[in-house]
Amino acid sequence: MEALLLLWLLFAVVYDFRQRRVPNWLVLAGAVMALAALAIGEAPFGQDWTSALLGAAVGFGFLLIFHLIGLMGAGDVKFAGALGLWVGLSALAPIWIISSVLAAMHGLLWLALQRWPMSPRLALFLFGQPISSDGKTSTRRTRFIPYAAYLATATAVWMVWGRQSL
Repeated sequence: MEALLLLWLLFAVVYDFRQRRVPNWLVLAGAVMALAALAIGEAPFGQDWTSALLGAAVGFGFLLIFHLIGLMGAGDVKFAGALGLWVGLSALAPIWIISSVLAAMHGLLWLALQRWPMSPRLALFLFGQPISSDGKTSTRRTRFIPYAAYLATATAVWMVWGRQSL
């Protein structure tokens, strides 16, 4: 089941970086696969039903606050809920910390490119919009950090290195 989880995470990274959205079908597929893994006793993080359902509720509920105040897209929130099913409650905190550090680095790079546009192609990749020669970005998108992609990346990192310390 770890291979399915990694494949799902990879799809999330690609979609979120390229389109700055996580499609509902991808969130639903991840949730269904997580429930199937739980049903057959093959959850990659070894969590039980209670931990998985709490992880989904906390993942969704906590990020919902950020969505409601306009700081995060709905796809990121739904993705966090489905991710909580996969990883359970205990792994959410380290995954959030890692993903938040990555998102903060993304934001700092955005600020640096605002002041000194080194590469329009880099800006297009990172932010989904070009930075003009005067250093201004278009205001058509307010959510330029692909947080679901960073949640997915942090989960893969936690799968490889984080569980070794437990």
